Amino acid sequence: MTTRSDMRNVAIVAHVDHGKTTLVDAMLWQSGAFSDRDTVEKTGERVMDSGDLEREKGITILAKNTAVKYSGPAAQALGLTEGVTINVIDTPGHADFGGEVERGLSMVDGVVLLVDASEGPLPQTRFVLRKALLANLPVVLVVNKVDRPDSRIAEVVSETQELLLALAQDLDNEGHEIDLDSILDMPVIYASAKAGKSSANMPADGGEPDDDLEPLFKTILERIPGPTYEEGAPLQAHVTNLDASPFLGRLALLRIHNGTLRKGQSVGWARHDGTTRTVRVSELLRTEGLDRMPAEEAHAGDIVAVAGIEEITIGESLVDLEDPRPLPLITVDDPAISMTIGINTSPMAGRVKGAKVTARQIKDRLDRELIGNVSLKVLPTTRPDAWEVQGRGELALAILVEQMRREGFELTVGKPQVVTKEIDGVRHEPMERITIDIPEEHMGVVTQLMAARKGRMETMSNHGTGWIRMEFVVPARGLIGFRTSFLTETRGTGIAASIAEGYEPWQGSIERRLTGSLVADRAGQATPYAMTQLQERGSFIIPAGSEVYEGQVVGENPRGEDMDVNITREKKQTNMRSATAEQFENLIPPRKLTLEESLEFAADDECVEVTPDSVRIRKVILDAQERFKVAARERRANK
Repeated sequence: MTTRSDMRNVAIVAHVDHGKTTLVDAMLWQSGAFSDRDTVEKTGERVMDSGDLEREKGITILAKNTAVKYSGPAAQALGLTEGVTINVIDTPGHADFGGEVERGLSMVDGVVLLVDASEGPLPQTRFVLRKALLANLPVVLVVNKVDRPDSRIAEVVSETQELLLALAQDLDNEGHEIDLDSILDMPVIYASAKAGKSSANMPADGGEPDDDLEPLFKTILERIPGPTYEEGAPLQAHVTNLDASPFLGRLALLRIHNGTLRKGQSVGWARHDGTTRTVRVSELLRTEGLDRMPAEEAHAGDIVAVAGIEEITIGESLVDLEDPRPLPLITVDDPAISMTIGINTSPMAGRVKGAKVTARQIKDRLDRELIGNVSLKVLPTTRPDAWEVQGRGELALAILVEQMRREGFELTVGKPQVVTKEIDGVRHEPMERITIDIPEEHMGVVTQLMAARKGRMETMSNHGTGWIRMEFVVPARGLIGFRTSFLTETRGTGIAASIAEGYEPWQGSIERRLTGSLVADRAGQATPYAMTQLQERGSFIIPAGSEVYEGQVVGENPRGEDMDVNITREKKQTNMRSATAEQFENLIPPRKLTLEESLEFAADDECVEVTPDSVRIRKVILDAQERFKVAARERRANK
């Protein structure tokens, strides 16, 4: 095997909001890829978060790659006078986008693991570390945000090392070969990504590192090996991601494992069905910073983009025509949550000019999503105008629906459900490992919340700062709608994060939403007069003046049953006062729900209407009499 010394391929992985994208930005600035840092700092935007949703939510949704050209002292010390190209994969930190992480790890030779100096390792940290160990990738630990006033650097390093050893022991028991020496010898870098500083020596808690990112670059060069390949071996290139260009069409992002790829070359395209077709590489692009530049050829270890193969998908390979050696297909964990997505069937369907409302348009859009999202599944339902979409979690599916809404689609979205499976004839359901950080005074109420959802406490620790960390294993369906109750009970101070924890036998019934819904019993316009008279019965989720229809959920009833209300009632005019006098000043402002909150709020017999300009919650059966008959039949059937 031959090793390239002029290149490193690394993935930066961490739990959500631990600073991955900020660190990649700092690496780009200090390598000279950008010169207008002040402008970007003033806007508060990260250059690697390119999508509108990523900027709005402050999280990475799609894995992205960039190339850092480093020619500092560490490169010169290794005799690399022309510098080293460091291909960096910035991966999502949220567990729902784990498929992006798995693809990213298949492209690299090492991992830079970021851990918050205060929060320490969290569920996604466990997930990415397990995947890295399975692939035998060396790990560089970066303790980020060491300048936080509540940092506890030594404890976090110790917790991460203990997690590594525990995972290595688990994998060893499962029969996997794990290199314990590399785990025990894991290098540690202390950094403040926001300040663009790092150090190989542990600073005082809350202290800022003295150096720039040179210690990090040096550690990457010394501890992460360059790409290896077989001299003279035929072409082997693995497609790990897809992109699109308005000029070139579909782009396949791939890692070349062996051989050479040239512009204009005819190669073999090894497809999912086992067949191989001859295709031509019409364009070859190499990443420099965040830009893709034309290239004539690329070699083993390079991460490049190719154009000219319109139907190529993730996991397929480009191979030599005379000696084809396809690489294994990329596999990801099974989806745990599903929801039904179909055409908008409400009385207000089709009112938005230019909206995409047909079943064919929705199915085509879902099929396009499958091309680039390996962790998603789309299955048919009994209805020809609706499909079951399965994904890793609520957030991943909500992001898909939000993207479709912004593209002009009108949809009816069902309440999220869990995806079960039969194991040895027994029904099993997906479980989640959730880590919760809360102030001490909320421990009792959070424990009650988790107990009602069949949560099983695994560990509890007190860091001595007034905060408690608890770890539960809970059915995935128990976390549907959990976030809203959790934030309410902890007054917005709690932090919760979860990761898949395999399957266990069905845990029994779980108590759903304890409150009922206020349901409009007729179509019309919600009046301030009616809402003022009804607000003692519950809280509203629509503003006054909104147009409503029969069966639309307009508010929340504190009691456990639904209540049909006339929210369109008007005050009769007299010769003494006007119909609207003194109504607005007594009306409590409504609670505005986002798309994700609407999906959590919806009861089992409700769904969410999504259009480009609004999100509404409604009953699946709009007619009140028909709902009453169905409920009566269900009660008789359950006796």
